[in-house]
Amino acid sequence: MKKFLAIIMVVILSVTLASCGAKEKEKETTNSGTKFKAGTYEGTAKGFGGDVVATVVLSDEKIEEITVVGSKETEGIGSIAIETLPALIVKSQSVEVDAVASATVTSNAVIEAITKALKSAGVDVSTLVAVQDDNTDKKEEVIDVDVVIVGAGGAGMTAAIELKNAGLNVLIVEKMPMVGGNTIKATGGMNAAETSVQKELGIEDSIETFIEDTMVGGYNVNNRDLVTVMAEDSAEAIDWLESIGAPLPEVSFSGGATNKRIHRPEGGSSVGTYLVEKFKTNLDSLGVEVMLNTTATEILTNNGSVVGIKAESSETNYVINAKAVIMATGGFGANEELYTKYKPELKGYVTTNTPGATGDGIVMAEAIGANLVDIEQIQIHPTVEQTTSIMITESVRGGGAILVNQSGKRFTDELLTRDVVSAAVIAQEGSYSYIIFDQLLRDNLSAIEKYVDSNITVQGNTIEELAEQINVDPKTLAETLTTWNEAVASKNDAEFNRTTGMDNNTSVGPFYAIKIAPGVHHTMGGVEINTKSEVISKDGTAIPGLFAAGEVTGGVHGANRIGGNAVADIVVFGRVAAKSAIEYIK
Repeated sequence: MKKFLAIIMVVILSVTLASCGAKEKEKETTNSGTKFKAGTYEGTAKGFGGDVVATVVLSDEKIEEITVVGSKETEGIGSIAIETLPALIVKSQSVEVDAVASATVTSNAVIEAITKALKSAGVDVSTLVAVQDDNTDKKEEVIDVDVVIVGAGGAGMTAAIELKNAGLNVLIVEKMPMVGGNTIKATGGMNAAETSVQKELGIEDSIETFIEDTMVGGYNVNNRDLVTVMAEDSAEAIDWLESIGAPLPEVSFSGGATNKRIHRPEGGSSVGTYLVEKFKTNLDSLGVEVMLNTTATEILTNNGSVVGIKAESSETNYVINAKAVIMATGGFGANEELYTKYKPELKGYVTTNTPGATGDGIVMAEAIGANLVDIEQIQIHPTVEQTTSIMITESVRGGGAILVNQSGKRFTDELLTRDVVSAAVIAQEGSYSYIIFDQLLRDNLSAIEKYVDSNITVQGNTIEELAEQINVDPKTLAETLTTWNEAVASKNDAEFNRTTGMDNNTSVGPFYAIKIAPGVHHTMGGVEINTKSEVISKDGTAIPGLFAAGEVTGGVHGANRIGGNAVADIVVFGRVAAKSAIEYIK
């Protein structure tokens, strides 16, 4: 009997174990059938200005959502990587995506932060196979408007505000995921002459001097008629900006300007981000539609007249019929292949441009017969921090900063035209220099806070302490600063004959330095326009229905652009293009 019971117990135990094993095997099969461990995970990586934090939401089968925060990344460059890469990774279900051009460091930080989040969920990212994008099922859509504007930078948004206020149905097409274009990178301000602001501040200036400064700065390659329009309309443009809630109440010096002419926001904040925010607020309140992530691919014509564009997003191909088209696509300073075609010596230079500045509008306009002017004229900016591509605004030198070389000595008038100062920097040992300024300048120019936040400044309580930190002879740098301060006091720079930006000496500690060298900054050439912003064909006649404004055009700046003239260009000619389009339509 005992033996029989023992056999029964063994059988029961075997059945139980087999059942448990079957359930465990079933559990294993269920688990192996899921791709991820569902949940929310976080990863952090080091970007330009600080930490980039990624939050990744996983279901059992896919990456559902990714949010990335990096508030201190460079606006218009790193910020675009933060905007675009998470969506691309969700779409492809893989971290194997291309970095955003000109934003490699931030792109790598975004990808690294997302990878760390995935790894914390137990995901082996090397096993994630990218989902292939199939565009064969893209939708087709036709849109009818009065005016379509290609490009949501400063010129495009200015034109849109004017057109909408005139009662026209206007649409902006922008290939990037955000508005602003290269305008968002502008730091100094807007040149304008005989303005109400200058008069209130007791600054004497004239339209004629503005014209001559611009012509001389551009080596008289400029189209004088276009320069005259920019100068003559600049004061009204300053008043117009104030009327839309974007006043520029402060005035300072910029390189190549005879008088104080560069208008900037209160406190000296960067003019670009300020204006883009104000323009966007106006577009929203007016109800202007901006189609982001939508790339214009072709300008449409009928019997020689422009009648719209073709464009595409990731899901839709568009035909946008319009009575007029305004090209405001910017220049090609982020397209190394294109700018080295005209200036091979610029290969390998960093660029201050946003990733969207690739010259698309110039190529499209040329394809329908537009003439190009000054296309080989490409400007390098003298003061660019090389590891971040952050441009140090001319307002720093305009406020009294100096440039010193590795020996701790000044080597040029810091406020000569950009090409001249760039050449002077390149001629120094190592082809770099330091821009030196003090706490008083920092207190009076809020744009400097961006440089401090981005960790590109070096600080010393005394000028000797600063010299030690940048490996410059302390005695030499102190002597250089003493000589400079004496020049400011006497208003006589015996060394380099500098006559502007000498209102304040450099004597209030702590002292600051930023290591700089030139970088590709502005492309002065583009499609030819006349004083009505009409695009000119190769046969010298205006192309009916096609207008252009901003860096997509050539002729305004000649062989070298003066600091502050880009913003004047986009606001003045953005308004001119809008008015001409209205006249053409009506």
